[in-house]
Amino acid sequence: MTQRTIAVETQDHLCRITLDRPERLNSFTADMHAELAAALERAEADDDVRAVLLTGAGRGFCAGQDLSERRAAPDGEAVDLGASIDRHYAPLIARLTTMPKPVVCAVNGVAAGAGVSIALACDIVVAARSARFVLSFARLGLVPDSGGTWILPRLVGQARALALALTGDPVTAEDAQRWGLIWQTVDDADLPGVAGALAARLATGPTLGHAATKRLIRDTWSWSLPEALVLERDAMRALGRSADYREGVSAFIDKRAPRYTGR
Repeated sequence: MTQRTIAVETQDHLCRITLDRPERLNSFTADMHAELAAALERAEADDDVRAVLLTGAGRGFCAGQDLSERRAAPDGEAVDLGASIDRHYAPLIARLTTMPKPVVCAVNGVAAGAGVSIALACDIVVAARSARFVLSFARLGLVPDSGGTWILPRLVGQARALALALTGDPVTAEDAQRWGLIWQTVDDADLPGVAGALAARLATGPTLGHAATKRLIRDTWSWSLPEALVLERDAMRALGRSADYREGVSAFIDKRAPRYTGR
């Protein structure tokens, strides 16, 4: 029987997914990709789930690809790394970035290689103070994949993106926050509580509004300002007909906490 590689818990509209290969720093195998893809697909399809929290078990978030599955053959035959991108990593990044629900990532330790890209594909990243972000591709003669070359310069600028990618030097959680790579750094002991509370708050928020906000902000790179104004208008028109908008206005007028349903 194949050993489970992730843990999933769904409660109070929040799906918590934990990468669970701590003995290998939660590095990805084909089995882990399949399990995570299935879990995210279920979370996206389940109307009761309104936010996702992704983290890792043990002392690291994710060390990227498990290289024991990517060794070159003894006879020197090349490994097709592009096939792995097409089959596993590209669909994972696409699902995280387009899921119509907020995704929070709690980086509990080292994030290396594709583990960095996976964390940055989530909507809000909270990291433990001891966390490190390492673009280890250069040490293997590779390029930052899983969207790494796209997102890095957009978050930290070309100069830092090139230095991080070419040297593979680790970035502390504090520097990652200061440079705009992540949202927040907290003490290690506080990470589960802070990230959990943030994800829980999003899980009880106006889900349709969150989804539209996520889509608009993520797609804005390819738009002009006039195009953005039109798309914002269309989103506001649709959201103005939602039950969550009516509830939000009523709660504001009544001076009470809103009770959103995600509809």
